[in-house]
Order: sequence, then structure tokens, then C-alpha cells
Amino acid sequence: MTLTLRPLPRTDLTVTPICLGTMTFGEQVGEAEAHAILDHALERGVNFIDTAEMYSVPAKRETFGATESIIGSWFAARPGARQKMVLATKVAGPARGMDWIRKGSANLSAADIVGACDDSLKRLRTEVIDLYQIHWPARNVANLGAIYFDPTRDREVSSIRTQLEALATLVKAGKVRYVGLSNESPYGVAEFVAQAEAHGLPRVATVQNPYALTSRALDNGLDEVVHRLQVSLLAYSPLAFGALTGKYDEVGLHGSTRPGRLAMFETMKKQRWGRPEALEAAKLYNALARKHGLTPTQLALAFCYTNWRVASTIIGVTSTAQLDENLAAWGTTLSPELLAEIDAIRWKHRDPAQ
Repeated sequence: MTLTLRPLPRTDLTVTPICLGTMTFGEQVGEAEAHAILDHALERGVNFIDTAEMYSVPAKRETFGATESIIGSWFAARPGARQKMVLATKVAGPARGMDWIRKGSANLSAADIVGACDDSLKRLRTEVIDLYQIHWPARNVANLGAIYFDPTRDREVSSIRTQLEALATLVKAGKVRYVGLSNESPYGVAEFVAQAEAHGLPRVATVQNPYALTSRALDNGLDEVVHRLQVSLLAYSPLAFGALTGKYDEVGLHGSTRPGRLAMFETMKKQRWGRPEALEAAKLYNALARKHGLTPTQLALAFCYTNWRVASTIIGVTSTAQLDENLAAWGTTLSPELLAEIDAIRWKHRDPAQ
């Protein structure tokens, strides 16, 4: 298996089409095992890792910043590893009930962005972040499980231009190479690009949004935006927090002998990936995979790996064996007939984990 590097348009970054997500490091995965996973990813040719200041997940006060610290200790213990990796991390948006992040601020100010970056650099033990992303918007927007925009929830927050100016400060200081977004809407991506071009500020290179068989809201307009504006899509949760591996098909969230995050953490069960409708749709896709001689994991990952919309797919693992399984799905092709059957399921069940 060879992972051919892909250039991210309008940058000098070249990344593997598979990115190692690290939100499990510090909660489900201890430091030693996390280092083993990082070693193995590098050995297998993966050159792209993604993290965030708020990780590990589920987010809590005790593990805030833990994932970045584990990656930082890996860099410190592996001379030369940092130069081989494209490193992405994120500044958290407004606190969303997490009062340990900037004292629960409902805004994301310029000072917040700069301060968070400095803290991430210290934890990561590096002098520069290759891709620095805003984890979720400061403004009111329907995302992270919400399906309707509600204008009555608008409030005064830092403007997109103000946020870009803060990011420009970091780029000029040499602390950040490129900037990106996460959990953004079509409007948000387009406006960030427009403001950057109008005022000579850093242009967003990427947007990191969910993309999975049970969560394809991106196909309803954001795909056109990223294509026309040359913003690279980083697809996260391609396995729908494990629902698209088949592990919950027969026993549900409470009876699995291979519990993942959806089964282990009560807060996760209440989120979009654990909705009854999302689990039912996942069972249909998993059955479709088996019908065509594939594992559910192969089908779900190949759907992202082979999709023209996706620059790199972010995979989260808790062991080197899981990493190997996800990497082995690379090269799996999906026939036009199978893709048509996927779309037929979506037509009936839409995007229940949106």
C-alpha cells in the first residue's frame, strides 16, 4: 500500500490522503500506546496528524490539552519526527458549556486565538503549526448536530475579519503556516475567503467537517463551495464513531463486546452519531457492505477515500491493529452499482447523523 502525497491547493503542503486523528489520546489511549500508534502511522507512510486544544474527547476539564501534550512528548522523544509530519491543530470556538475553556466565554476574540496558539505550541513542543484551524464558528450557526439555523440566537461576537486578523498575526510571527476552519457552513467558508481576499489576510486552506455515509450534509452545497473556492476538505468521523464498523448492529450501544466511544460515554450516546435513526441507517449500510463482499469498515472508508470532494480522511484509532485495518481499506473500489445502492439508502434515510 502506497499513500501518494496530495498537494493542498494554494499551499505548499503535501499530505497523505489519510490523516491520523488523535482525539482518543489521553482518554481511551494512554501515552505509551499513543506513541506506538504515532510510530506505526509514520512507519506506514502517514504524514498528517490532526489534534485540537480541547482534546481528548469526551471533553472535560481534567483532559483539556492532554492530546497535544502526548503528541508533544512524542516529538520530543523522536528526533526528526516533527519534520516528517504535517501538524494540524485547532483553537476551540465559544465554550459550549465548557467553563474550563477561557472561563466559558461565549466569544472567540483575537486575543483568545493568539493565546490559544501559544499554549498549543508549548504543549506540542514545536515552533510552528502547519495548519491552525478554528474548531467551530464563533457566530451562531447550525452545526454539531443542529439542523436548523435560528436567527433569534444571533449575538455579538468577533467578526470573521477580526478572526482572520488574529490568524494573520500568527502567520506573520512564524507560529502558523496556514489556516483552516472546522464545522463550518457554506456561508462561513465563502465569507472567510471573501474577507481574506478583500483585506489581504490569510486565505483558509481547508475545512474540516463530518463526512460519512450517515452524515452527508456536505453534499448539499458545501461541496460546490470548496470546489469552486479551492478549499480542501478534511473529512472527519468517516466511521460515524464506530457505527459504520458494524459493532453495534445486533446488540446496540449497550451490549457491544467491543465498546467504542458511543458505548463507553453517556454524553456520546446523546449526540448525533448515537441517534436511533443514525444507528438504523448505519445497519443498512453495513448490510450493504456485506452483500457486496466488503466489511462495513471497508465500505465506509472507501466511500470517503475515493470521493472527489475529500482531500484527506481523518481516521481515529485506539490501537495499531485498528490503524492497520483502516489503512488496509485504501485501494478498495466501489462499483457504480454499489454507489447507486448507497444513494438509494440515502434517498430514504437522508443524513440522520448530520
